[in-house]
Amino acid sequence: MSTAPVLVVGAGPVGQTTALLLARWGLPVVVLDARPARDLVGSKAICQQRDVLDVWESVGVGAEVARRGVTWTTARTFHRDHEVFSFDFVDRGQSPFPPFVNVSQCLTEELLDEAIAGQPLIEVRWGCAVEGIDQDDDGVTLRCADGGEHRGSHAVVCAGSRADVLRRELGLTFDGRTFGDQFLICDIRTDLPGWDTERRFYFDPEWNPGRQVLIHPCPDSTFRIDWQVPPDFDLAAEEASGGLDAKIRQVVGDRPYEVVWKSVYRFHSRVVDRMRVGRVLVAGDAAHLVSPFGARGLNSGVLDAENAAWKLAWVRRGWAGDELLDSYSAERHAAAVENLDVTGATMRFLVPATPEEAAHRVDVLERATADPAARAQVDSGRLAEPFWYVDSPLTTPDPRRPFAGRPPRGEAPEPAPGVLAPDCPVTVADRPDLTRLRQLAREGVTVLLGRDVEPVDVADDGTQVHRIDDLDPTGLLAGALGACPDEVWVLRPDAHVAAVLTDVAAVPAALARATARATARTLETI
Repeated sequence: MSTAPVLVVGAGPVGQTTALLLARWGLPVVVLDARPARDLVGSKAICQQRDVLDVWESVGVGAEVARRGVTWTTARTFHRDHEVFSFDFVDRGQSPFPPFVNVSQCLTEELLDEAIAGQPLIEVRWGCAVEGIDQDDDGVTLRCADGGEHRGSHAVVCAGSRADVLRRELGLTFDGRTFGDQFLICDIRTDLPGWDTERRFYFDPEWNPGRQVLIHPCPDSTFRIDWQVPPDFDLAAEEASGGLDAKIRQVVGDRPYEVVWKSVYRFHSRVVDRMRVGRVLVAGDAAHLVSPFGARGLNSGVLDAENAAWKLAWVRRGWAGDELLDSYSAERHAAAVENLDVTGATMRFLVPATPEEAAHRVDVLERATADPAARAQVDSGRLAEPFWYVDSPLTTPDPRRPFAGRPPRGEAPEPAPGVLAPDCPVTVADRPDLTRLRQLAREGVTVLLGRDVEPVDVADDGTQVHRIDDLDPTGLLAGALGACPDEVWVLRPDAHVAAVLTDVAAVPAALARATARATARTLETI
């Protein structure tokens, strides 16, 4: 394997995660960031989804993020002062992580920095503003504003929403729209009994008529409050007039409070036209921007990082060809488009653009308290979830398990090709460090055999074989998967199901497909 590093542009959470995952696969990494040093200002992205915590745990950080954050299990939605509905979140397995944890992005970055400091394969260089990208058959050269150049085998651009220069260098478009209404965010330290385990979303409260307020619990008795405000809202003027204090008091009452952080911003909805350009992959906000209603920004970026890291590792190790990187763009661009569709629908409900949309919203909200059909149309933000790679070129379809489409709020799809496998306790002989299915899956491509399946031989290319009953004789794992005794399950290194087969002869072709090594001839055997 080449000793050239992979270059990661941007030391935010997506870039940090990318670097740690690449190093986990044994690849040297150089991280470049334009800032002179870490700037820990504001809470920023606070809401981390269960499966993202699981990714972070693979680099030793997830459990600590969960411990330091605030766990919440219920999402409540109100219209004026009436609760319209609430829901909890389904776990089809037994994950050690809660559905969501709220924690400041600053703390997340600090914990990821600590992990990077203990990883000798990662070098972080601050003050390196990348302005140019050159590629050839052997690698990538990044040119910095200070005249320095950095050479690597590949690059992953995680430079955030303001990566316009790099997108232009790569010839990428970044089409989409910007919403007119502004949103005021304040982190308020106060005491709100009973609110510390739930997210609250208010439509048209009397203290913000015609608009919305979103309240999230955070550590240290802090609450993140988002107010939708008019396009001409002026925060400085609001503070000077006492209007900001009045807004906060309408939520917290006469309790004492402290403003920890505040900001005003507009939401964008944009995506690049592709996420791979030669030896360069684009991830996180550099590739896609969505409104935060649903917490799909950072969560999606971390899943970009995992997808990119294992595929770069397979290519660098010679276990797959360069074409595997095309599937990164195919899968994660589809995930970005799904996120834009979901969050776009939310924003159209929150900020109606036409009189017809406004009338529809009023009608739905007024009927929702008593009408379950109307309740299902209330869109306060579909919360983050992993994307389903059912149409991926790496996925072998199973006609017995057709994908039913986007599941109801708070639920997870049944395990099937393309879906992230549920996590369950497992026992692996001579490996006391492996206690969960996803830990095992993240060690390579994993083949799981039902009790009635004959042994399977695989190549020495990061593929491992286990019997389901050996991993878990209690039947919990088989039940969570819905696995039959005559089936073979193939899991990718990101724990997504690549194939479910009943014909052992089809396993080699499914394995080849899962790492983009399949040819038309091998696919005929599936």
